[in-house]
Amino acid sequence: MNYTILIADDEPEIRTLLRLYLENENYQIIEAENGKQALELLKKEHVDLCLLDIMMPEMDGYHVLQELRKTSNIPVMILSAKDADSEKILGLNLGADDYLAKPFNPLEAVARVNSNIRRFYALGTAELSSNILTVRDLELDPEGCVLKKNGEPIELTSVEYRIMELFMKHPGKVFTKQQIYEQGWGDTYVVADNNIMVCISKLRAKLDEDPAAYIRTIRGLGYRLEK
Repeated sequence: MNYTILIADDEPEIRTLLRLYLENENYQIIEAENGKQALELLKKEHVDLCLLDIMMPEMDGYHVLQELRKTSNIPVMILSAKDADSEKILGLNLGADDYLAKPFNPLEAVARVNSNIRRFYALGTAELSSNILTVRDLELDPEGCVLKKNGEPIELTSVEYRIMELFMKHPGKVFTKQQIYEQGWGDTYVVADNNIMVCISKLRAKLDEDPAAYIRTIRGLGYRLEK
């Protein structure tokens, strides 16, 4: 299957570079040169993944991401010259799946695109059980990739979904940061970063007003889903 990727960046050189490398991987590419155009394309075109620059005219990437997350959970990779932790955390909090700081190695960008595509669109395939996972008032449907609480759906990003799947398959089991990272992001865990902390915080907020109602921090070990 040929996946379609939207490259939203106001720098033509960046768009051209990414297009060349991604087309070489058989991806279909569409482009936007500003935030408003990116949002319009996301609404009218079928897009499987979005590479989204932050500093764009007319509408910045953060606002595009906020609007997109109201209706879609497709993978979004932030592209930004701002590599400060605060910028990365903001992007992840708004629903980004990955963050790539400029200047970047185009081969690394392609590898991350492949990783995000693989882990998102592998959901619901034969490797997952079709049985509904139930823990307390939570229900997770691996086939439909839907999490519900008391029958009400909870919007999740691909990373959040995979982490909840891990937790709900093994309620009460403590998972290390390495195990959570490798399940959620599909990459080898090398060093500790803020991604896990941000993702767990977002999951807790989506599940309940009480941060410890479902996901408990086990100091010095990791996290577990309370039975």
